[in-house]
Amino acid sequence: MKKAAFPGSFDPPTLGHINIIQRASLIFDELLVIVAENRSKKYLFSGSERMDLVTSLIKPWKNVSAALCTGLIVDFVREREIPILLRGVRGEGDFSYEFELSMMNKALNPGIETVFMTTDPEYFVLRSSSIKELASFGGDVSAMVPEAVSSALKTKFFG
Repeated sequence: MKKAAFPGSFDPPTLGHINIIQRASLIFDELLVIVAENRSKKYLFSGSERMDLVTSLIKPWKNVSAALCTGLIVDFVREREIPILLRGVRGEGDFSYEFELSMMNKALNPGIETVFMTTDPEYFVLRSSSIKELASFGGDVSAMVPEAVSSALKTKFFG
């Protein structure tokens, strides 16, 4: 059985994330979407809010589940016997960062393999940080995020 994990902050989840999840669900028997808590990041949405959003968005895929991780991803996947980390990349900058991260993960857990999946072209420019900024000014993000996320952003910024 091919099991993989797709970790990220998902603050917020974008259509690019959903695209990677949908495509990966066709490749792997089981896909665990890991909502990561990173102490050095400041999040708009709490871990439980991000988990709720991700959980609602992955319902169409029976082989996809979600979990919250507050520690090291490599330890988290080792405990669950998941040998593959899936990382989405949009371009050269993403790849450079993700490559270095994969080398560190490999040093921490030699049994882990990292698979890079490029985003589909229409999601190339989607960055969670840009989406949050646009939403904070009342901009229309409906073409960038699922409806549930768009609503959550409006509520977060405008009540």
